[in-house]
Amino acid sequence: MTAESTELPLAAAFPDADREQWQRLVEGVLRKSGVTEATGAAAEDALATDLQDGIRVRPLYTAEDGAAASGRPGFPPFVRGGRPEGTTVAGWDVRQRQVHTDPRRANEAVLADLENGVTSVWLTVGHGGVPVSGLAEALKGVYLDLAAVVLDAGADFAPAAEELLRLYAAAGVPAAEVTGALGADPLGLLARTGDDSKLRVQLEAAARLAGRCLAEAPGVRAVAVDALPYHEAGGSAAEELGTSLATGVAYLRQLTAAGVGIDDACRQLEFRYAATADQFLTIAKLRAARRLWARVAEVCGAAPGASAQVQHAVTSPVMMTRRDPWVNMLRTTVAGLSAGVGGADAVTVLPFDAALGLSDAFARRIARNTQSVLLEESHLSKVIDPAGGSWYVEQLTEELARAGWAFFQEIEAAGGQAAALRSGMLRERLAQTWARRTEDLAHRREPITGVSEFPFLAEAPVEREPAPAPVSGGLPRVRRDDAYEVLRARSDAHLAATGDRPKVFLAALGPVAAHTARVAFAANLFQAGGIETVQEPAAVDAESVAEAFAGSGARIAALCSSDAVYGEQAAAVAAALKAAGAVRVFLAGRPGERREEFEAAGVDAFVFAGCDAVEVLSSALDVMEVAG
Repeated sequence: MTAESTELPLAAAFPDADREQWQRLVEGVLRKSGVTEATGAAAEDALATDLQDGIRVRPLYTAEDGAAASGRPGFPPFVRGGRPEGTTVAGWDVRQRQVHTDPRRANEAVLADLENGVTSVWLTVGHGGVPVSGLAEALKGVYLDLAAVVLDAGADFAPAAEELLRLYAAAGVPAAEVTGALGADPLGLLARTGDDSKLRVQLEAAARLAGRCLAEAPGVRAVAVDALPYHEAGGSAAEELGTSLATGVAYLRQLTAAGVGIDDACRQLEFRYAATADQFLTIAKLRAARRLWARVAEVCGAAPGASAQVQHAVTSPVMMTRRDPWVNMLRTTVAGLSAGVGGADAVTVLPFDAALGLSDAFARRIARNTQSVLLEESHLSKVIDPAGGSWYVEQLTEELARAGWAFFQEIEAAGGQAAALRSGMLRERLAQTWARRTEDLAHRREPITGVSEFPFLAEAPVEREPAPAPVSGGLPRVRRDDAYEVLRARSDAHLAATGDRPKVFLAALGPVAAHTARVAFAANLFQAGGIETVQEPAAVDAESVAEAFAGSGARIAALCSSDAVYGEQAAAVAAALKAAGAVRVFLAGRPGERREEFEAAGVDAFVFAGCDAVEVLSSALDVMEVAG
């Protein structure tokens, strides 16, 4: 640094590096590891990851990967946020969901939430929630001029909205100070129930409600565009975007046909999206959603100021697990962070026990505090679009926007959202997406901590009071842990009937250094299906394995060691296990060229990284149940 310079040139002492240099380094690593002999761009491509929606994530992004201009915060296309100030003034809206059916208990929970950091209430009314007649008691003591109320009333949205507006008037809240959302979503209800017999009437009622809000309470939004039914049916991020756009367009048509101006119609919509533990995908999805809706509003003739999408992000119900639910705290923390960084206007963090029933006070407190820490200690709301400028995030936003727009066009070509739901087009498309993801879950290419990876069989179950059954009849509701939950339920039934869980004997061969890795792999695999693993003694051979197997109480066994030791001992040990009564013998590892030899000796199946874990575990339980 010269005497005249006032700046510190941080990279001045280092030579410039280009992409080709980085690729050459990658080539060397891949070659040494035996992965591939590819060079140049092919070597870089070997490190790429395929996501849903045809998106391929590369290992390196640079300024060469420039995406479309993201604009400025608060201005079209709103990629960087719907408001110029973002959430820097007061943070995002911390919105807690309430699903109690008893108005008194709902009121207790609502008041506790509001007293401890929540800024708006998301209240289930009607089916699965408090009755419309109990809304006054559920909101008793709530300062309606300070806390926004958001309704989720399903088919009862019209009477629930009428009652809430009456409560505002009775409380003497000036119309200009009323805020909230009435949650009218006839197309979302159709997706949930499959019943379109009242759709036309409901759409007309939603339009009238929007007109009333504009006249009486302009700070209240009447209509919800909820993408959660499609996410919970197994849809991808782009399918969420496409269905939300199609739903929003359908509502714009209904509202404008009823005489509502396009700007006012846009302002009457609130969009709801799922936030998952895939932080970059969630951030990009919310940014892409604002960009896409700005384009829709522009084409419809809305003024720039009216085309900013209002977003409510909810941590994904699909990712919540029933086993080891404590891990859900980590998932919802990452999802909540992603929602805030992505620019959501309101964020709901579901309690970690939400998949088990009605959440207790501790779980609700953790959900509230998760957002409090993100806002008050991590200061995530103090930066506008903190992910903006990341070449990866910008490119992922671009690719998601294109994929979401393509799916939106497919739905419109099929006649619009209602027609796509009626015809089964959406159900079939979402089912195909979920089937592909189910395959990844079964093969543990998408691991689930505490379920398919690192399960803890001795964990005491977390018990909760049953939650009200949600509406059904339409699109299914799926969870990532569904297949493994079936396996664990079979294990629980075996435990209840016999006093013991199903067991597998781990026949560790050779020295500790030879068998440790595959013992750990096999234990992790079998415990994911609720099958207890027994390894006593620490190592066996052909002479000792029969006695060890008999003492284990197991009916199946798995050989665990290195390929070299297998070549020396596997055949003899497998034969001894079969002679000792093992109904099925597994070998941990790929069979290679010795498959026929091992099978002839008694090995029934091979388990390895990438195998179909669900099929393996299900077949193992089948054998033990039959044997029992």
